[in-house]
Amino acid sequence: MKDKDLEYEQALSAKKIPILTLDSKWYKLFDNVQAYPKINSAVQELNDLLKRQGKLNTEIKDIKKLKKKLMDEIMPMVEELDQTGDKKLEKKIDKHKQLIEECNEKMDNYQDEILELPKKIEEVNRELMRLTMQHCYERMQDNTEEIVEIAKWITDIRVELKKNLIRKQEMEYYNHQMYSYMHDIFGPEVINLFDMKYDPMKQHPQVGGELEKTEK
Repeated sequence: MKDKDLEYEQALSAKKIPILTLDSKWYKLFDNVQAYPKINSAVQELNDLLKRQGKLNTEIKDIKKLKKKLMDEIMPMVEELDQTGDKKLEKKIDKHKQLIEECNEKMDNYQDEILELPKKIEEVNRELMRLTMQHCYERMQDNTEEIVEIAKWITDIRVELKKNLIRKQEMEYYNHQMYSYMHDIFGPEVINLFDMKYDPMKQHPQVGGELEKTEK
């Protein structure tokens, strides 16, 4: 499959691929994703990256809100400190400054990580697409082989069915001829004594229809 892998990569290189695990149509390609270890592993990795991205975005928003709140609170406290020189207020301001520093540090760390995540997500998503194409190719190849086998089986069955229907017609026609001949010679009383049961016009009124239906 190395040559095929190269073909997949070349085919995907210029394409903008949607996030596969967020696409409901993608899941319809598999009866059970967990049955395919490589694909399932890529799915888990991609979903983990997406969850991490979502969590970081939420946490950054929360930190920004907290920082704004701390900044809004510290400004009037600084003004008040200049006027009163209150030591307790000074400690409170120092605590706010420490919290603001922690907010800045966290946001710096998160920003570095969140800038790297889109690239990682794209890489894993493309790998998942490559595995998907490989799976679809192999599945279609297997299905095509089975379709050919089934088509041959259907053709063979049709030929055999046609032969048997013709044979059935011939035997029923012959039985009818014998029945008619003996009926004309011996009469119905004698025929009834021997319990003749081979009149196809009575026993099988559908004679002649099967072959016509099959040929249609």
